[in-house]
Amino acid sequence: MTILVTGATGNVGRNVVDQLVQRGADVRALVRDPAKANFPDGVEIAQGDLLDVDSLRAAMSGVSTLFLLNGVVADEFTQALVTLQVAREAGIERIVYLSVIHADLYVNVPHFAGKFGVERMIEAMGLNATILRPAYFMDNEVTIKDAIAGYGIYPMPLGAKGIPMIDARDIGEIAAIELIRRENADPLPTTRINLVGPDTLTGESAAAIWSQVLGREIAYPGEDFAGFEQNLRQFMPSWMALDMRLMAERFVSDGMVPEAGDVDRLEDLLGRPLRRYRDYAAQIAG
Repeated sequence: MTILVTGATGNVGRNVVDQLVQRGADVRALVRDPAKANFPDGVEIAQGDLLDVDSLRAAMSGVSTLFLLNGVVADEFTQALVTLQVAREAGIERIVYLSVIHADLYVNVPHFAGKFGVERMIEAMGLNATILRPAYFMDNEVTIKDAIAGYGIYPMPLGAKGIPMIDARDIGEIAAIELIRRENADPLPTTRINLVGPDTLTGESAAAIWSQVLGREIAYPGEDFAGFEQNLRQFMPSWMALDMRLMAERFVSDGMVPEAGDVDRLEDLLGRPLRRYRDYAAQIAG
């Protein structure tokens, strides 16, 4: 049977596709633009999007397992619910859904609240899923590396409680492992897995790592949420900039601290250590 991957051209989705192919799975990738679908040989391409019901129905024909990833967009919640309804209609009984850690706690943050709503709908609809709950992605640091190098500051308002950033490559591999596990078994009960990195970073400790990587002092200036939102509005819609500001405020007030055993569980699943933040910083700095 076939595993359908949505969000297949993004950082996580591409890694999921690659890892599934390496494990010998039959993979179909749902993409809006086939010209961007630079996938390994053997990956079947389905053109469409998560609001086009006809294209979804065609993409899900003959599919046994679904990887549901949809990005932070204004209609994210609707996209996910439409996709789940079509999946149920198609008889798909195996799902891996990419949510977010603390989706049930950061209730005022739009994309967290939306993902928690999807989690609740998965359960209410009687679907069987692994719900992956990743922490903040290391890969987002690409957007601030020039500010770090050019201005000597670490501008992401992480606060002092800690964020266990995770590499998208680790997310993709864990997702593929879970997809294969579900694909090769009778429908399994719904479970949640926190996806975290091995280092719980504060604003100060992230700045210290960048100081080591660059060989000069990088400062953490503290939290200016209004300024953070205004900077984000230069390259994203105003609603998304506010969403990100609200998330950063919860970073500072609540943190995103992993639960006991999260790291061990993931490293047992992978059979290797999780990728570390310092190594990722050195990679993108180079």
